[in-house]
Amino acid sequence: MAARKKHTVTNESKQLVRALAAVGIRFEDIATKLDISADTLTRKYRRELDLGRIDANAAIGNTLYQQAKNGNTTAAIFWLKTRANWRETTRLDHTSEDGSMTPQPTRIEIIGVEPGSRDVDVED
Repeated sequence: MAARKKHTVTNESKQLVRALAAVGIRFEDIATKLDISADTLTRKYRRELDLGRIDANAAIGNTLYQQAKNGNTTAAIFWLKTRANWRETTRLDHTSEDGSMTPQPTRIEIIGVEPGSRDVDVED
């Protein structure tokens, strides 16, 4: 197995990693660009990878926030759902009057017929 050459971290490589991470480039691809392994990338550039992600999220978050403030209803709804824990829910309550989930018998009362009268045929 061929030994890899030692990688030296420079200000230029730090800036490159941070910029690529900020636009969502996969770690494996950033490592390929620098000709290092993904493990070496995450070990030597953890801060730049984190800061790049944070920079991107901050920029997009700011744009979304401005859109919501300027009346973009979709942006406002998305912001509230993700940042303020707003939810759209439908709750169905299947409990019966006694608090159980046991179905209660249905009582049918026919008005105008005397109880016990055989004038009405009722099928079971």
